[in-house]
Amino acid sequence: MVDAANDREQKRVALGYLQEAWAEARLDGVDGDCLAQACLFAALAEFVTTYGEDAAAEFTNGLSRRIRNGEFSLDQSRQ
Repeated sequence: MVDAANDREQKRVALGYLQEAWAEARLDGVDGDCLAQACLFAALAEFVTTYGEDAAAEFTNGLSRRIRNGEFSLDQSRQ
């Protein structure tokens, strides 16, 4: 069984690494849209490699609902 606290901490650390890499790429002039598309591709490829195509497709089925519910919207005051 995966420790939920450890899982949250690993996700927090991973997000920190991604935010640093994102900021560095932006400083180098890489367009945010290009970064977003590359990140989505890399993330989905990792899901397919780890869980298989069917499980990755099932996971993505719920993304539009989660996006519409604001789960991925950033608080404007933090930017």
